[in-house]
Amino acid sequence: NLLAEKVEQLMEWSSRRSIFRMNGDKFRKFIKAPPRNYSMIVMFTALQPQRQCSVCRQANEEYQILANSWRYSSAFCNKLFFSMVDYDEGTDVFQQLNMNSAPTFMHFPPKGRPKRADTFDLQRIGFAAEQLAKWIADRTDVHIRVFRPPNYSGTIALALLVSLVGGLLYLRRNNLEFIYNKTGWAMVSLCIVFAMTSGQMWNHIRGPPYAHKNPHNGQVSYIHGSSQAQFVAESHIILVLTF
Repeated sequence: NLLAEKVEQLMEWSSRRSIFRMNGDKFRKFIKAPPRNYSMIVMFTALQPQRQCSVCRQANEEYQILANSWRYSSAFCNKLFFSMVDYDEGTDVFQQLNMNSAPTFMHFPPKGRPKRADTFDLQRIGFAAEQLAKWIADRTDVHIRVFRPPNYSGTIALALLVSLVGGLLYLRRNNLEFIYNKTGWAMVSLCIVFAMTSGQMWNHIRGPPYAHKNPHNGQVSYIHGSSQAQFVAESHIILVLTF
């Protein structure tokens, strides 16, 4: 009866929003305390403005996309739920888990305690919704197809660029010698090489945070401590140094 009541309550919350917020009491009741026959994905974050955690806001956007993709998919069921614990609403939860950084994603399995692999390696993989979905599939065997809201900014930017280039060629239609300028093409090629060397393509694929701010001492790290990952700010530094 207790398990049925917990699942019914979680389904009711999920019907209203894809991600439900939890304080210490709800966390202990629905995640830590048995019985439990469902998996719970929890994002530990610090979204209050005074925390100045820009990475938390970016990760929250991806988390919302992932949770909405699951909530409105045909495979949605009561075996997987998404929740969030904000530092200012569940400080005791952070202390209980000895957690000193945000954002952090954890999977709480139906039985037993979370293992090391149940903590998402955000620093190495990034927090893109597609990467989170892949990690969830490895931990729960639940496959989520990510549906992103339409974004026309890239199309508009491309149209403006084509219009600008076309207008320039039209205005200089009687003098197109600049197209054959080897120095100009060499500069364009060098800019592309420098951008790729700095790791821009890696950032595009992995979606890493811009920097990392320690929520306890406020120290901001722009250079990642591992050779297997990087921050966006790190690639910008390398790009400037290369030039």
